[in-house]
Amino acid sequence: MSRGNVIVGAVRWPGGANMSSPPGTLGGVFRMPVGGGAWEQVTRGLPGECHVPCVAIDPHDRERVFVGTQDGPYVSTDGGASWTRLDFPRTDRQVWAIAVHPADPRKIYVGTSPLGVFISEDGGGTWRESPSARLPDAAEMGAFVNRVMRFAFNPADPDEIFAAMEVRGVMRSTDGGESWTDCSDDLIRWAEREPRLRSAILTQHEAEGMLDAHAIAISPAAPETPFVAVRMGLFRSDDHGAHWRDLEMRRHSPITYGRDIRVSPHDPRTIYATLSTAASGATGSMWRSRDVGASWERIDSQLTPNGTMMGVAPSPRDAGVVYGATRRGEVFGTLDGGTTWHAAPLPAGCNAVMTLAVN
Repeated sequence: MSRGNVIVGAVRWPGGANMSSPPGTLGGVFRMPVGGGAWEQVTRGLPGECHVPCVAIDPHDRERVFVGTQDGPYVSTDGGASWTRLDFPRTDRQVWAIAVHPADPRKIYVGTSPLGVFISEDGGGTWRESPSARLPDAAEMGAFVNRVMRFAFNPADPDEIFAAMEVRGVMRSTDGGESWTDCSDDLIRWAEREPRLRSAILTQHEAEGMLDAHAIAISPAAPETPFVAVRMGLFRSDDHGAHWRDLEMRRHSPITYGRDIRVSPHDPRTIYATLSTAASGATGSMWRSRDVGASWERIDSQLTPNGTMMGVAPSPRDAGVVYGATRRGEVFGTLDGGTTWHAAPLPAGCNAVMTLAVN
């Protein structure tokens, strides 16, 4: 029986507000069988120059895979071998987040840059925008444009949805995405109270690092509790985003830049996360909690990643299979829950990996 594929999304943009494509760089979709083999750069149906900052597996059908591009959302119904553009009406939006409603496979959510949320209820044929998701900037952003990075559904009430935004914090919907409210006030207060949580790189706003949210996840073991990965670490909310609690990952790791957080599809108490030095840092790491975030262990201690760990992807087929990828094109996988690892570097030129998934 097939173990599925590892699917990686890469862009050619150097990062931040720089949307140039340096010579010799590669972007797009790359696919490899779980367990090893050659990487295939999949191009069938995708734009000629392709930037892919997000990959999402349909929870109802593993062979149905979505990617976001600078040209809108695309879908594959054959596990990533070929792609078709959804009839998305906007060509002026980069797609950074895609999610399928957990109770309705025809309801699809797209998050964009500039900031926006679009909903389709017919599998991607028609779309409407949620105007209240266009939150105003919290600071003067200059050339950087904020974007929706990840959606998370409350497993007990999937009409409650959270969205992580870079560099704008977290917002919440209680009506299936029709309207949104800002959940970032307490993230800003953290920076006001704690000097160690202040970071201003793109702006003059010292809470910028707390608003620099990259991923959000909710476990069925704690369906009222979103976990968010931000520049300054990992945080959780026990009151639907009104207040946030620091998981204090600095107790475990000297590097705390949070880039990804995922719940195991096999054990709702198990959560995976990545910590690194910076957006384009020199190293990164993968972590696992077996008790819904109360304690953590590093699962890749035998590895020496040479870049920011951009994503971690547990397999929906096999609880022992987990993959991670660095920004600089390194991919690492385990088939036995982290006891042993193998390296599967992407082709030269993949210098801006954004995401990965296992189907």
